[in-house]
Amino acid sequence: MRLLIRLLTIGLLLMGGFYFWKKVGSFDIFGVNEVETTHNIVLEKMQTLGQVELAKYTFKDVVEQKLTRDYLPDPKAILIVQGEAIGCIDLQKITMDNIFVKGDTLIIRMPDPNLCNYKIDHQKSKIYHTEYAFMNEQLLIDEAYKRAEDQIYETALQSGILEQTKKNAELVLKPLFESLTGKHVILRYGMTAELSRPR
Repeated sequence: MRLLIRLLTIGLLLMGGFYFWKKVGSFDIFGVNEVETTHNIVLEKMQTLGQVELAKYTFKDVVEQKLTRDYLPDPKAILIVQGEAIGCIDLQKITMDNIFVKGDTLIIRMPDPNLCNYKIDHQKSKIYHTEYAFMNEQLLIDEAYKRAEDQIYETALQSGILEQTKKNAELVLKPLFESLTGKHVILRYGMTAELSRPR
């Protein structure tokens, strides 16, 4: 008889423990059956994107930066910098005045390509070495990154990123326009060049 009572007690304890575990596991210990979350998202700004990215160049640069002093040793820093430059064409600039139809051929006068973005990738860049920096270390590093970013801009242009952007437009945009219009498409360029630095 005692054995039967013990078995029943153990069974009840096990069932109670399982029930309690199920309730805790499903957040239902106090009768809560679901979790409700309310979001209040406000759309602050909507922007039409007309810049189509067509060429991306990645650069790696070893930058040696030095601050010249009169009496103390010159602070120096060596950084390994990685960055990128992106060539784009702004399709928002195309108007009906830039589109001509001759039989089964569509001629589109395109905006000149521009360097729409260039930047340092700080996650892939690192400070390799500093010397005599002390209190000037942050100034030294900030100036090195700024010079490296300027160099990315200059090098991208010298490397022909704008010409490559035009070539990629032939590969990407021309088939798209032909598919949409059902006509043979010719891309021409002649609008004002966009070489000013974007900021």
